[in-house]
Amino acid sequence: MDILELIKAKARRERKTIVLPESMDPRTYKAAENAVKDNIADIIIIGTPEEIAANKGDTDLAGVRIVDPHTYPKTQAYEDLFVELRAHKGLTHEGARKIMLSDYIFFGCLMVKAGDADGLVSGACHSTADTLRPCLQIIKTRPGVRVASTGFIFQVPDCEYGEGGIFMCSDCVLEQNPTAEKLADIAIATAESFRAVIGREPKVALLSHSTHGSAKHADVDKVVEATRLAKEKRPDLLIDGELQFDAAVVPEVGRMKAPDSPVAGQANVLIFPDVDAGNICYKLMQRLAGATPIGPMCQGLSRPVNDLSRGCAWEEIVGTIALTVLQAQEGV
Repeated sequence: MDILELIKAKARRERKTIVLPESMDPRTYKAAENAVKDNIADIIIIGTPEEIAANKGDTDLAGVRIVDPHTYPKTQAYEDLFVELRAHKGLTHEGARKIMLSDYIFFGCLMVKAGDADGLVSGACHSTADTLRPCLQIIKTRPGVRVASTGFIFQVPDCEYGEGGIFMCSDCVLEQNPTAEKLADIAIATAESFRAVIGREPKVALLSHSTHGSAKHADVDKVVEATRLAKEKRPDLLIDGELQFDAAVVPEVGRMKAPDSPVAGQANVLIFPDVDAGNICYKLMQRLAGATPIGPMCQGLSRPVNDLSRGCAWEEIVGTIALTVLQAQEGV
């Protein structure tokens, strides 16, 4: 099973509208052209006629919708919505319009918030902070969710562990050092993402340097408490912790270290205790194990917004568009 092709096939079941705000980047146009031709999504690119002409090159934009924020009929409505959402922070109409027309990620997030698009993909030429700040201000997290997080899907070649070599890992980018409460929410959100994207039962391991009390430390206590909270909140999910990585994914080690665990030795969702551990592990998997990463996939938001690596190729943007469509379909 090629995970990227699986995601694209699922995206084609029900097309959604995805906003690409980075009209200053030629990769945006190539991705838009291919996403439309491959029947993955309906695409909106935000930009002025001058920006489009300067950057689109020879791409075929037939079927791609171009929105010029300076002349778009709904710009005033978006401005009003922006002020309504941020008035408590002192945002004025003048300030809102200036931000919207100079930073198209804000404009795109307002389109999504207003229901005129289903999701947004950005980050090819913006930092993660610049991509996620507007969505946290405008789209915000789902009711009952304490924290937004990010998850990566990995397909490790020639790997017998996980779901045929497929894992989902979180949080690898966003939440620096989550509390036990936040870590529990991240575990639940990642389980839901795994089920929605992969279509298989998530088996969630909250990772640590300890397995079921083999070490004593405040960091271990946090993972133990997060596991308790996640199980209490979602008893329907297979969740266990604290588990070391080998106990989580290697069957014989899981049987030896945690024989009564419903997850040990068969985990396909890996939850890291902090972003340092997650980020280091995902880069190790990518560079040393040859794993193919898809993401980061943002979780816990009211509507899907996904970040890109600034070094991404246009093909990766298409993959992220497909992932965003799937999130919009499944409501995760």
